[in-house]
Amino acid sequence: MRNHIPNPANAFQFSSYIVGGIFLFILAFIFRPFTIVNAGERGVVMKFGKVQEQVLDEGLHPMMPIVTSIKKLSVRVQQNTFQSDAASKDLQKITTELAVNWHVDPTKVNRVFQQVGDQQQIITGIITPAVSEVLKAATSKKTAEEIITKRTELKEEIDSNLKNRLSAYGLVVDDVSLVNFSFSPEFSKAIESKQIAEQEAKQAEFIAKKATQEAQAEINRAKGQAEAQRLQRQTLTAELLQKQAIEKWDGRFPTVMGGNGSVPLININPSNMSSTPNR
Repeated sequence: MRNHIPNPANAFQFSSYIVGGIFLFILAFIFRPFTIVNAGERGVVMKFGKVQEQVLDEGLHPMMPIVTSIKKLSVRVQQNTFQSDAASKDLQKITTELAVNWHVDPTKVNRVFQQVGDQQQIITGIITPAVSEVLKAATSKKTAEEIITKRTELKEEIDSNLKNRLSAYGLVVDDVSLVNFSFSPEFSKAIESKQIAEQEAKQAEFIAKKATQEAQAEINRAKGQAEAQRLQRQTLTAELLQKQAIEKWDGRFPTVMGGNGSVPLININPSNMSSTPNR
């Protein structure tokens, strides 16, 4: 029987394959010839630092290391709160707290990154000054009282103007909420005093209106009674009174007669009554 003797050349070749595989794995791990775009993100492709037209959707994408780099931007709806000072039409100082829901247009993330930058740069460089400018323009058209009473109208104007302003930068405004308005202490006190005066005036008006209605009701009742008495006087006759008295008579004569011997209201002539037959 022949013994199998290992060939040193084959063993060396096998070891080379193992070392080469490990080396390639290390290179792949370091340089990563692929990229993963997570849910709610888009990838901006750059070759030697130059932004490309291609935008990577969610998922796994191959790429050439060193030559190509990927910048990921979120396209999810985000909410940021802004606080800005403005003046009303009647020159009252108003501090407004505004909440803006917005997101990056998924088809324009490459332009947004190229022209503006990442998320923080978008907020500080674009959205914040835009909110301040739009808010000042909207509040300057209304008095402080109108800002309070026409809150919905003001919100719609700010929403529309902000959408138009940010759309030029590839940003989409989903909604705008007016969280709070605050005025100077003097103006707030004046508003409170006015509201109290208006409530007192409405209460006084209600009391006066109620008194007028009650007085009119009394007049109407008096007129009704007078009209009823007038109609009664027109319809009453001696025959009607006689008939009503007879209908109400219980058949018994009163114990007290009048001076002429007649029963009150019932004029019964004894001579008309049949005499008792003689026996």
